Amino acid sequence: MHAVMPLLSSRQFYMLRRFAETLVIAGAGAATLGLAGMPAGWLSGSIVGVSAAALAGRRMFIPPQLGQAAYVLLGISLGSSVTPATVATMVTWPLSMLALGVAMAAITLSVTAYLKFVHGWDTLSALFAAAPGALAQAMALAQDTGANVRAIAMVQTVRLFILAVALPLIFAAFGVAGLPPPRGAPGPLMQTLAELAVIVTASSGAALLAFRLNLPGGLILGSMAASGVLHGTGWVHAFLPVPVAISSFIVMGAMIGTRLGGADIRQLVRLSLVGIGALLVGTTVGCLFAVSVAWLLTLRTENLVIAYAPGAMEAMTIIAFALHLDPVFVGVHQLARFTFMSMMLPAAVGLIRAYEAKKNKPDAADGK
Repeated sequence: MHAVMPLLSSRQFYMLRRFAETLVIAGAGAATLGLAGMPAGWLSGSIVGVSAAALAGRRMFIPPQLGQAAYVLLGISLGSSVTPATVATMVTWPLSMLALGVAMAAITLSVTAYLKFVHGWDTLSALFAAAPGALAQAMALAQDTGANVRAIAMVQTVRLFILAVALPLIFAAFGVAGLPPPRGAPGPLMQTLAELAVIVTASSGAALLAFRLNLPGGLILGSMAASGVLHGTGWVHAFLPVPVAISSFIVMGAMIGTRLGGADIRQLVRLSLVGIGALLVGTTVGCLFAVSVAWLLTLRTENLVIAYAPGAMEAMTIIAFALHLDPVFVGVHQLARFTFMSMMLPAAVGLIRAYEAKKNKPDAADGK
């Protein structure tokens, strides 16, 4: 008899075990905070649970394909919050996005100065760690310029972790979380299923197109745009089932939590203190701009605080949705911030390197 070939290789079976363990831990953490009624508890609980396991030495793993599917589903949920009131306030968005560019420049400069003069970082490493929500590009530029890549990644990760967990608690403590969007009575089952099919098909197609065009956060923003148009125009009224949305929160939280895997605890503690200081500086500057712009343009301060927060685009948009704020407003501003930082970072690196070369040139001449 021929030996029966195993369905899974030892490597595949190992990764499947890691995936199953990650889901169990993420689900347990999410349920602990979610069922307790904590703001954004399903997301925060998953982050905390998986992060703790990763720091304890467990290898946490989420398949990239599952993460991509979660992004699409989250985008659909975000887009379903579009209302006529959302459309009415869009006329003020260009002005708030213009102010956003000034705010991001101020945040980057202030945090860079903090890291350079308080902690003694070199200018380029401080700049890359200060860049709000531009981790991928900052890391790529850091590798090209010889900056401290590991320290930059750690400070950026600590900032994202703290924002994702602490922001919902802070907002709830001040009573600024919004109310869940009203949902009408469900229509006939067949109509609801047909509308869900339209939403998922259109949103998946838009997400894939945005992803193929290499748009930042393309999967989540593409699906959010399609879902927002469908809901905002009244073509559809169906919503994703609550368990599906919760499952997406759990997967998203697990993906964030896996970033701390393999970190050296002592280095993490040391850089966490640096990251907390940088976060306080950047958040203070961002909040000052957010409050000022909200007063000038008569916009909701809490929406602007999250839109100007120096965190990852996807995480900030999802937190806005979890807090029943305006995720479309936040998502559009976060995309504008990413675009601004993508243009500003290479230019800033060029200016810094030119300045340092000019400053060192007389020294080299004196040494001859």
